[in-house]
Amino acid sequence: MTDTSEHSERRRRLAAWRTSKRVLWRTSAELRLGDGLAALASGAADVYDPDEPVDLYGDGIVAELERRTAALLGLPAAVYFPTGTMAQQVALRCWAGRTGNATVALHPQAHPEVHERSALSVVSGLRTIHPTNRPRLPTPDEVAECDEPFGALMLELPLRDAGFVLPAWEELVDVVEAARARDAVVHFDGARLWECAPHFGRPLDEIAALADSVYVSFYKSLGGLAGAVLAGPESLADEARAWRHRYGGRLFQQYPAVLSALIGLERELPRLPSYVAHAKVVAAALTDALRTAGVPWSRVNPPVPHTHQFQVWLPYEADALNEAGLAQSEETGVTLFRRWFSEGCPPGVSVTEVTVASDGLTWTAADVQEAVEGFVRRVG
Repeated sequence: MTDTSEHSERRRRLAAWRTSKRVLWRTSAELRLGDGLAALASGAADVYDPDEPVDLYGDGIVAELERRTAALLGLPAAVYFPTGTMAQQVALRCWAGRTGNATVALHPQAHPEVHERSALSVVSGLRTIHPTNRPRLPTPDEVAECDEPFGALMLELPLRDAGFVLPAWEELVDVVEAARARDAVVHFDGARLWECAPHFGRPLDEIAALADSVYVSFYKSLGGLAGAVLAGPESLADEARAWRHRYGGRLFQQYPAVLSALIGLERELPRLPSYVAHAKVVAAALTDALRTAGVPWSRVNPPVPHTHQFQVWLPYEADALNEAGLAQSEETGVTLFRRWFSEGCPPGVSVTEVTVASDGLTWTAADVQEAVEGFVRRVG
C-alpha cells in the first residue's frame, strides 16, 4: 500500500469512527483540528488559571503538572518529558550510572524492546536481558534466579503486548523484593499505571511506593495530547533534568500538551475504575457472543480483564477483519472493533485491542451480542 493510499485509508477510518453513534471508546486522534482546539480551550480554565503566563523551558504550568503528578504518586519529585520513550531512557541511564551496571532486566514484550527501535542500546548504551519470555510479568523466582547480574529491573504495568496483564499484588511485592535482594533498583513503566489501582486494590501512591522510579503517560488512558512524567527521588529528578536537556527534551513551550494532561487528571482519572469494572462486563459478553455467532475459534485475553483494555484473537486475516469492522461502522454507525493486526500471530490469526471508556459504559451484553453478530456477518 502506498503512502497516499494509507493516508486515504486512515482518513476513511477516522471519519467512520468519528461519526459512529455507538462506540466502546474514543481517542483524541479522531478529532478534527478545530474540535481539538475547542475542547482544549473549553477545559483549560477548570484546571489552571488562564491569566498565568505561558511556560518557558519547563516553568509555570509545566512545574505545576510535575507537582500534581508527584503528589498523586506519593513521590518526592517529578520531571515532565515530551515522550515516554525519552523519560524511560533517561531513568534507566541514570540508574545505570548510579548502580554501575548498564544491564536492564525487562520482559521481551516490554515497550522498549518492541516499539522503540532498540533505543535503549543504540542511544543510551544499555543492555537488556529477559528474566522470562512467558506472556506475563516475571515471577519472584525468575527474578531471583536470573543467570546474570542487572542494575535495574523494569516492570511494565500492565504488560500491554501480552494482553494488558498484571500480577497479583502480593506477587508484585515479592518481585520487587527479589530484585532488591540482588542489589538492583526497580523502575515501573507505568504508562498505563493509572488504571491498575482496581486490580491491585491499592491506591496509586501505594503502588508507586514499591518502585525506585515511575514513568506515567498522559495520552494513554487520560486522553492528553502527549507527554509523560518521570517521578522518584529529588536527586534522580535533578539528574533527569540534565539528561532531558541533552536528549533534546527541554522544549521552549509545552502548555497545550500540559493543559490536556491536567484536564485528563481532572476528568478521566476519577472515572477509570468504572471503565475497568465495565470492561469485565464487555469481555464476558464478547466471549459469549463470539461463541454463539458461529466463529470457529476465538479468545478474549485475559478472559477477565485486569484493566479497561484487553485483546481479542480471531482466526481470520487482518485485512478481512479490518474491512468488516470499517464496513460495520460506515453502514450502521456502530464501531465494535478498530484495527486488527497479524504481525506476531500464527498464520490465519489476528489480534485487536479493545478499550472500554466513557462511551462504552452504556453497552449492555445485548448490545455486544448484536454488534458481534453484525461484525461476523460482514467477515463472511
